[in-house]
Amino acid sequence: MREIVLDTETTGLDPLRGDRLVEIGCVEIFNRMPTGQVYHCYINPERDMPEEAFAVHGLSSDFLAGQPKFSDVVDAFLEFIGDAPLVIHNASFDIGFINAELGRMARAAIPRDRLVDTLLLARRKHPGVSNRLDDLCSRYSIDNSHRTKHGALLDAELLAEVYIDLIGARQSQLILTGNIVTHGRGLSEAPRRQRVAPLAPRLTEDDRNAHRAFVATLGDKPIWHEYANSAPE
Repeated sequence: MREIVLDTETTGLDPLRGDRLVEIGCVEIFNRMPTGQVYHCYINPERDMPEEAFAVHGLSSDFLAGQPKFSDVVDAFLEFIGDAPLVIHNASFDIGFINAELGRMARAAIPRDRLVDTLLLARRKHPGVSNRLDDLCSRYSIDNSHRTKHGALLDAELLAEVYIDLIGARQSQLILTGNIVTHGRGLSEAPRRQRVAPLAPRLTEDDRNAHRAFVATLGDKPIWHEYANSAPE
C-alpha cells in the first residue's frame, strides 16, 4: 500500500486570518517502508514573514520571494500525492493550510478521510505524556540531532520513521519465523536458516596450490601460518 508522509511550514497558525504555506515536504512509503521518493518545495507566500514564524523554521521573506507561488507547484504536488492516504502529525493543521490554498484556486479540497493523524495514534498508544515529534523520536531512538529548526522535508522523513515504529510495522517486517531472537529497541531478527545441501566449494586444487606457492614466498614465518591450522582453505 502506498502512503505519503507529509509536513508543511507556514507563516503562522491560522489560514483563515491570512497565514500561508511556505514549504511542503512529502515522503513516499510503500508497504510501510520508505521508497526514497520525495517531493519538496518552498513557496512564496506573497506576504511578510512574522518574526515568530521565522524563529521556528528560519525561512525569511527575502528567501521566499524568489520561490514559486502555490499555483506554480500545485499540479506537481497533487500528482505526487495521488490518491494515497496522507500521514501527518496533527493533521488538521497541515490539511487546513493545504485546503485553504486549494480553495483560493477553486480546486477540490483533500477529504479528511484520507488522513492518518500520527498525533492521535501516539496519544492512544502513549496517553498522558507529550507526543511531539521530538518526543516520539526520543521514545523510538530515532536520531533527530540535526533538527535544529523545523523543516518540512526533514520533519516528514523523521515522521516516516516514527510512523513505522508507532504502528509496529518495523518489528512485523523483521519477524520471519516463529523462532525469534530479541535485540535492543525491541527489534527482532529471525535466526539464519541452514541449507539442506551445502554449496559446492568454489576453490579448485589449482587455486590451493597457487596460494601455497604464494605463502612460500613470504619468508620463514609468514603471518598466514598463525591462521592456517584453523582457517578453511
